[in-house]
Amino acid sequence: MRPDIQTLPPELESVDAVAPAALEKLPTMSDAGLESIHRVQSHNQFGDEQTINIVGELPLTIKVDGQELVTLMTLGTHPEKLALGYLRNQTLFQNPAEIESVMVDWDREVVEVATVAGKGVPIFDELKRTVTTGCGQGTILSCTLNKLYDHRLPHIKIRQSAIYAALKAVTQCNKIYRAAGSVHGCGLCQDGEVLMFIEDVGRHNAMDTISGEMWLKGMNGHDKIFYSTGRLTSEIVMKAALMGIPVLVSRNGTTHMGFELAEELGVILIARAKSRQFVALNANNMIFDQPPPRNKRVE
Repeated sequence: MRPDIQTLPPELESVDAVAPAALEKLPTMSDAGLESIHRVQSHNQFGDEQTINIVGELPLTIKVDGQELVTLMTLGTHPEKLALGYLRNQTLFQNPAEIESVMVDWDREVVEVATVAGKGVPIFDELKRTVTTGCGQGTILSCTLNKLYDHRLPHIKIRQSAIYAALKAVTQCNKIYRAAGSVHGCGLCQDGEVLMFIEDVGRHNAMDTISGEMWLKGMNGHDKIFYSTGRLTSEIVMKAALMGIPVLVSRNGTTHMGFELAEELGVILIARAKSRQFVALNANNMIFDQPPPRNKRVE
């Protein structure tokens, strides 16, 4: 079967490959995922009483060896993987073997991350936080920016048909959004299949959760497509590069900074993607193997 994504040149390997030795000792983790949907009473525009679905939202503070790092607002469905993915995408740790345990305590609204070394986050006192344009305001730490350009991706070819296959596959995945709205969804796709799909109150949380699961499984991203319901801003491009994923797809648009950073890091942006329409940026190697008819309206 032909590959949907081809690396150019073939001798270059993805920068995010994880050595098997790094995965010999995985962290001990709690299993504290919460229900995402709550039923509440409301009235419609006619004054009729009705029961509706709304999504949860709780603060979760990440502490590393007792050091308070950040507080994230989340659905709470996969808090352990969210914490791991956040630490990974902020480049604070190189592999999950450095983490001893990840334990969530919802009574205290805290996830306690214990490291093997027991020394907390490196250069903790020197970290600076940049508030980004993410939903609920994303946060990028200074160490992430300092290491960002170590993660430039190899040039790849992507088939148009692979984009269409990914878009078709993710339409079946947004269960929380269909039931209650108010969430973003992110999916990791390969060969027309959704390998994992996460919904959360912000696309950063969803992306970090997927990153955490990839990290635990030793899964690289060089042959994957990442789908997001949110806009492709600079921080989303950063995280894709750190996860080794060369293709970002969104039904929304992109920002100019996101576009410029994608050019620098080698990330292809597929924006405004709906049905068979899209805008491809930084995609000079795209293979247009399934173009829609020019003389007909695209549904």
